[in-house]
Amino acid sequence: MPARPVALALTPLLLLAACGRAPAGDPVAGVFNGSGGRWVDLTHTFDHNTVYWPTDTAGFQLSQLAYGPTEGGWFYASYAFAAAEHGGTHLDAPIHFAEGRLTADQIPLSGLIGPAAVVDVTDHATADYLVSVADLTEWESRHGPIPDGAILLLRTGWGDRWNDRLTYLGTDLTGPEAVPELHFPGLDPEAARWLVAERGIVALGIDTPSIDRGQSTDFGSHVALYAENIAGFENVASLGLLPESGAYVVALPMKIGGGSGGPLRIVAFIPG
Repeated sequence: MPARPVALALTPLLLLAACGRAPAGDPVAGVFNGSGGRWVDLTHTFDHNTVYWPTDTAGFQLSQLAYGPTEGGWFYASYAFAAAEHGGTHLDAPIHFAEGRLTADQIPLSGLIGPAAVVDVTDHATADYLVSVADLTEWESRHGPIPDGAILLLRTGWGDRWNDRLTYLGTDLTGPEAVPELHFPGLDPEAARWLVAERGIVALGIDTPSIDRGQSTDFGSHVALYAENIAGFENVASLGLLPESGAYVVALPMKIGGGSGGPLRIVAFIPG
């Protein structure tokens, strides 16, 4: 799928801001000064409680290098951190499951910025639920087709379980033996293939540890989307704060050269 210029990705935000209380002639101001809407943080904090894929047993590590007054009289703090790419709110670059596709540093901004389509299945999602084509078309029956260039966000309700590792993952085991015990919703691979064939999304995010459900053994949704250079965002927070349509997403990962993913700071702008 060809990448859209980033100017096109930002155009809807600028037009909406121009319709707000921003100064005449400055269509950008309303997006950033609070007059055209509000920003929402969709990112879980990275700390020792951060959930990582259970085969990564190290988790997030933060080491203090310096903290306190210096001989020169000023305060100084510095830390070192270490973490796997795939934990907490993070990016899946297409190369994660598709050889030769985009690495983390190669994804254009037009693949990380766009209108949000929030498909909410919280009223019927259960552990191992598959978000279906029917769920997507039901959203479309009320909002119209998922727009080209959209970032599709799947709200399953699992984000509310973030602070309870057992209910979030379905297991409190770690290491390879944990993987068969994982239970959480994901995207039906059939729906992933439908999105590739019928719609023009640039990324897909979900409020669970993986875009494929916990019991997946073939990661079919990863394969279908990433083969088309459609990136994934996992462990997305606070999707309940977004409307089903009308918001815009800016998702900026750590730009790791050659990386298969990385920590992600994702935010949404809600006009109004």
